[in-house]
Amino acid sequence: MTYYKGMRVNAFGLPVLKYKKQNRIKKKNRKRNFYHTAFSSPFTKDLPKNLILMYDVTEEKKKERDWFRRQLKNFDYIMIQRSIWVGPSPLPKEFLDYVKAIGLSEHLKTFKLAKAYTGKGNNI
Repeated sequence: MTYYKGMRVNAFGLPVLKYKKQNRIKKKNRKRNFYHTAFSSPFTKDLPKNLILMYDVTEEKKKERDWFRRQLKNFDYIMIQRSIWVGPSPLPKEFLDYVKAIGLSEHLKTFKLAKAYTGKGNNI
């Protein structure tokens, strides 16, 4: 074995470290990743955006909230503010059932618009 400045090094000059068993870093028991179901969009691009969806999901359900935002993007919803989206209606029944199953339904409110949102001017 070769030494450099008092430390053992390999053939490439990289230090060779030996750890005692008690000094090894133990891996923490991590929570298993849970992947939510992905829903395909039943909407076409030309459908009128006539549903406002507002939600307020707590930080404890951050993973579910991020999944929900991605699903709204898949459904061609437009973000007006961080938690206010507008898009076509009605939302698919299986999607709403899943949202209820993961505990987000009590954090959501939907409102049907009298006329479609175009994004031009203040027509809400």
